[in-house]
Amino acid sequence: MDSQLFQILTMLGALGMFLYGMKTMSDSLQKIAGDKLRNILAAMTSNVFKRVLVGLLITVIVQSSSATTVMIVSFVNAGLINLTQGIGMIMGANIGTTATVWLISLFGFKVDLGMLAIPLIGIGFPLLFMKRPRLKSAGEMIVGFSLLFLGLDLMKKAMSGLQSDPSWLEFLSNFSDLGYWSILLFVLIGTLLTVIIQASSATMAITIIMCNNGWIPFDCALAMVLGENIGTTITANLAAIIANTDAKRAAVAHLVFNVFGVVWMLIVFGWFEDMIISIVEWGGGLNPVEYAESRPIALSLFHSLFNITNTCLLVGFTATIARIVTRIVPQNDENVSSLKNLDRGMLSASQLSIVQVRNELVAYAQRSVKMFGFVRSLFAETKTDKFDLIYERIHRYENISDSVETEIYNYLSKTSEDSKGDMKSIQIMLKVVSDIERMADSNYRLAKYIKLKRDNKLSFTQELRGKVNQIFDLVERAQIVMNDNIEQSPTDVNKAMERVYELEREINKLRSDFRESYLVNIDKIELCHNSVVVCADIIAEAERLADSIVKVSEHTLNVELHSKPDSND
Repeated sequence: MDSQLFQILTMLGALGMFLYGMKTMSDSLQKIAGDKLRNILAAMTSNVFKRVLVGLLITVIVQSSSATTVMIVSFVNAGLINLTQGIGMIMGANIGTTATVWLISLFGFKVDLGMLAIPLIGIGFPLLFMKRPRLKSAGEMIVGFSLLFLGLDLMKKAMSGLQSDPSWLEFLSNFSDLGYWSILLFVLIGTLLTVIIQASSATMAITIIMCNNGWIPFDCALAMVLGENIGTTITANLAAIIANTDAKRAAVAHLVFNVFGVVWMLIVFGWFEDMIISIVEWGGGLNPVEYAESRPIALSLFHSLFNITNTCLLVGFTATIARIVTRIVPQNDENVSSLKNLDRGMLSASQLSIVQVRNELVAYAQRSVKMFGFVRSLFAETKTDKFDLIYERIHRYENISDSVETEIYNYLSKTSEDSKGDMKSIQIMLKVVSDIERMADSNYRLAKYIKLKRDNKLSFTQELRGKVNQIFDLVERAQIVMNDNIEQSPTDVNKAMERVYELEREINKLRSDFRESYLVNIDKIELCHNSVVVCADIIAEAERLADSIVKVSEHTLNVELHSKPDSND
């Protein structure tokens, strides 16, 4: 095999080992620190600087800004945080990602990685067979850490071999001696390389190795670092393709933030490069332009200062960035199909999976509430074309609801395999899923009854319409209370449930009164019998919808079902 091809394949294999080690370390850290990550999110306030700190800490913990930004997009998608909060966390993630680079610079070029990594694997490998989950995760972290640096060591050796090939040196010199055009070109190279590799830390490691070996000059390496900051945004944008509008906006905000930073940095590039050189020399180091041993630290310093400065410049403008991306990504009301954040694969810790499911349930319930709003619009609509559009929308929402129910069930089943301590929460969530799906079924049946009325040209008197609207108003109020209960845990559960039961008693009474006043004496009233029967079906189905709404609150608040008032069936 041609030696050059062999060296290229060796470099790709080393890169694969580096990426696999980083992923293994990231996943294991998430498992170990799952509860801590959850507490960090819970502690987040409206203070923008605390949001930045949260994003920074999560990225340091999981050792991947791409993982963090996908998490943030998922949290925005699920409604756990709003768009402005997500933008602040993304800014922090950009700073946090520099921790991995410093780790590589401080140890990766000063320690014999092969000598260090193999013994570490010997320590971590036996832990992989431990029954205790935390010990097993600790073993995965150690092995991942070792593979990361072993891959880095192999990349260094592969790069050194390629460096000895004159054709490669000639190829690089053609692109690194074009003045300011070289800077722009290497920004593009850094962007494309990160898009391909899908890991800015790996691209940064390659950049440091290339510059350390003298393969590219120092200023071109700085330009590649800028490109990597743009390329890393692609992961979150790919993750947001099937997400809701706010999640798409959060992903685009990451791109806007980083592109703006690269633009202003290119304007002051020469001055900033001189400042980095001065800081390194002031700290006792050698000029990184002339001495290779100073370049890893200098590149890491540039990476950190760039991201910190960019965040400081824009941290006060998160609301402005939110407005910009709102214009770039307009609202799409029909972007409701399927789950948005449960299949990302980034949150391997069961605690975090449960947090995501809980927030997905909130979105699921809100979708059914929105579906009932369509039902009310359908009941009031008189124009045929608009009636048909609303009915088709309700039918589409019902199909989506069935699909979402299946997906959440499957996701919870997988989560339960690694989540013995959370089985009670999972069982409750499974019940809530069924309750919400029954709400959607009731909404669709209501739509069919209303369509039946229209198809058969049945007219409701003002009196009948008033009865339907009366029970619809009560159902709407019950949904508001249900949303309060599912979105936030009330301090007084009994008081919260009494509000639910009071509304249900009113709905049951209205249904019973209608039955007594109209159906029992249907031959004696001066109304169209068919109209009365269809109206009775609508009212009965609305009462069944209310029953499902009550059960959502009961299961969410873990209330014993025997406390429920009689439904008078």
